[in-house]
Amino acid sequence: MLKLKKKIIHIALLFILVMTATVGLKAQQTPIFTNYQNSYAYVNPGFSGMSEGINLLGLYRQQWAGFVDNDGNEIAPQTFLLTGDMPFRKLHGGLGFSIMQDKLGFENNVNVGLDYSFHMDLGGSTLGIGVAGTLLNRTVDFAQLHPNQESDPILQGLGEESAMLFDFNVGLFWQIPESFYVGVSVINVLESMSKALNDNSETSASFTTDRTFYALAGYPFQFEDMPFLTFVPSVSVMTDIASTQFNASARVIYNNIFSLGVNYRFQESVGLMAGISIKDLTILYSYDINTMGLGVPGSHEIGLSYCFKLDLDRTPRDYRSVRYL
Repeated sequence: MLKLKKKIIHIALLFILVMTATVGLKAQQTPIFTNYQNSYAYVNPGFSGMSEGINLLGLYRQQWAGFVDNDGNEIAPQTFLLTGDMPFRKLHGGLGFSIMQDKLGFENNVNVGLDYSFHMDLGGSTLGIGVAGTLLNRTVDFAQLHPNQESDPILQGLGEESAMLFDFNVGLFWQIPESFYVGVSVINVLESMSKALNDNSETSASFTTDRTFYALAGYPFQFEDMPFLTFVPSVSVMTDIASTQFNASARVIYNNIFSLGVNYRFQESVGLMAGISIKDLTILYSYDINTMGLGVPGSHEIGLSYCFKLDLDRTPRDYRSVRYL
């Protein structure tokens, strides 16, 4: 029975890997973090500069920790994300950057993005209208794959292949300070395609970026009789049309120092989250318990963020974003 379970898991992972080697050669769906509330600067360029300082964030996610294939190779997804954003009053908005490395099996993706958000004052709220230019370096070692058919025309003759792709992201982020926020965005709008990987192949296999749509919302509020507690429910939906991922989470923050929360990823996992803030430094950790029923290992995620306060001309609406607590 144990061998059967392992076999099923290996087949499931092999299916994911093979999906990267079909015509078009798209990557796996754009990564999403359990601490997704802290990664808005990557998924929505309209968010850049919405808080009161220079915000730096590093997130590392080890999915299915310890998972290996039949040959002993570590093929579990690993993702590292570094983002930074800041308000820039002279440009009437904010600037940001992101660097992400995403590894899955024998595929490695490195994505670098620069973005600008124009902030529109709507009286009691602010609308960020953002755009980001991105460069993606995609590498796959096809020699490590073991297709069912050794004569597969797509993989035949391929070794380690790579390509550099340019694309851009767009996003809207609407925020009512200390009350409500909602955002929509599109990642990899162009769905860029590289040149054919193998001119001698019967197919025109090539790398492409994966166009992904995001929608997110949250509503942080404090209890009137317990002002030391902040409750932050939020939702995030991402889809590339072929598949959709839904996340719902809730965090409780105590005195802007300690936080505990839970995240539910539909038909995949339940995540337990914790965080601590020491002045402007925040440490985050989460652990995902898989609910797929295949005996797949859990996932770890750790994050570190820091906010450098800026001496800005403040208005009564300025506040400390709970996403950086």
